[in-house]
Amino acid sequence: MKKALLSSAALILAAGAAMAETTVQSCDRTVTFDAPPERAISNDVNLTEMMLVLGLADRMVGYTGISGWNKLDAEMTAGVAELPELSAQYPSKEVLVGADADFFFAGWNYGMKVGGEVTPATLDPFGIQVYELTESCIHIMDKQKASIEDMYADLMNLGTIFDVQDTAAALVDSYRAELAAFTGDLETGDPLRVFVYDSGEDTPFTAGRYGMPTALIEAAGGVNIMDDFEKSWATVTWEEVVERNPEVIVIVNYGEVTAAQKRDFMMSNPAFAGLDAIKNDRFVTLEYVEATPGPRNIEAIKTLAEAFWAE
Repeated sequence: MKKALLSSAALILAAGAAMAETTVQSCDRTVTFDAPPERAISNDVNLTEMMLVLGLADRMVGYTGISGWNKLDAEMTAGVAELPELSAQYPSKEVLVGADADFFFAGWNYGMKVGGEVTPATLDPFGIQVYELTESCIHIMDKQKASIEDMYADLMNLGTIFDVQDTAAALVDSYRAELAAFTGDLETGDPLRVFVYDSGEDTPFTAGRYGMPTALIEAAGGVNIMDDFEKSWATVTWEEVVERNPEVIVIVNYGEVTAAQKRDFMMSNPAFAGLDAIKNDRFVTLEYVEATPGPRNIEAIKTLAEAFWAE
């Protein structure tokens, strides 16, 4: 009888464990979690903010990759006040293992590099599971062009991983409703030609077809002049920019070179004098955390639309 009871108990425990398992799609991988992570680390300001808006700070042991490029605003500073920054830029494998992490929320070129020392494959032997930012999947697989749905998918998948599905669903529903209400009232003309100026003077670093700014610009009534550039974020030539003659320039603000300095560079360079955006002094600034996938994308669309159509 005792053996039978033990066997029944084992079956019940096994069934409970099976019910606790959750599976999500992470780029080209299917990732199964036996239980919600308890010692998570996020990389970059936008990914960290996704964790915070889902109320997951108490499941984290730290974050990486923020102060090396960005300054936190008051809201973010308060959100991570109890958490250490484990690495100012990309973390090493030793940093993640040393923190006894069980989960890493990162992306390709958002804390991980293809062929680098920190990847899902290199972290797996240490019991660290990885969820990859959807926008970044283009670095390792084919995907559709950038969409606000990419950000929604990340929030919903994090909700599944951490067993806060209701919180994630409510948040995504609120974003959908807010965006629908805003765009439904938005009066636009013909789509404006828009160039995203991230950085670089010799050659510009910009967002292509698979970068989130493409989706934000389209939602605001514009078109990214690099919409046919089969990259997410990469370098093009100034000749291409001049040839496509943007009507508006979106500056991504982060790092040591300020948005004002980027604007001054373009306004003072004779090579750009013929651009419609330069002739009409039409610039709009997005903070890095707004231009990359994350909770501030809806406000970013509003910022762009107001700049596009205020006149």
